[in-house]
Amino acid sequence: MIVFLLLGIHSSYSQVQIEEFNSKTDSIQYKPIDPLAPSKAAFYSAILPGLGQAYNKKYWKIPIVYGGIAIGYYFYNQNNKNYKEFRNIYKRRLEGYTDDEYFGIYSNNVLINAQRTYQRNRDISLVVMLGFYVLNIIDANVDAHLLQFNVNDNLSVRPDIYQNDFNNKHNVGIVLNFKF
Repeated sequence: MIVFLLLGIHSSYSQVQIEEFNSKTDSIQYKPIDPLAPSKAAFYSAILPGLGQAYNKKYWKIPIVYGGIAIGYYFYNQNNKNYKEFRNIYKRRLEGYTDDEYFGIYSNNVLINAQRTYQRNRDISLVVMLGFYVLNIIDANVDAHLLQFNVNDNLSVRPDIYQNDFNNKHNVGIVLNFKF
């Protein structure tokens, strides 16, 4: 009985030590979620294109935003200048002047078609420029949402090759793992 008491005391003492030794602290630190971050990023991009990307620390996207807007602006100005030129020449011809540089080269129908073409291209350039502006805002908003997305080992998608039990051939697939 004394041996049993001694062994019982010793085993209970060792269990306490093991429990103290095995206790771990969580080493993963999660950042708090800021629910206003996506709306801030979208607001900043609406005020100044590219500022939302800078807020999200995606600096490499800023030249793409300004490049798209600049290309749309350049083609808008170029097509607008050509549209006004052909429109003014056509108006002068309707007034009876024959001193334009295209007299004898282009007929009135060609001038009308050129006006329509440049006007359509001008309008398309404006839509492209506005599209890049809106895409800039949407990108900043979505990127701010995805920065808060939790990506850790509890959710993983990876390719897998496994052997089929029926015919011993290898199968290729995708494995989706959830750990709760």
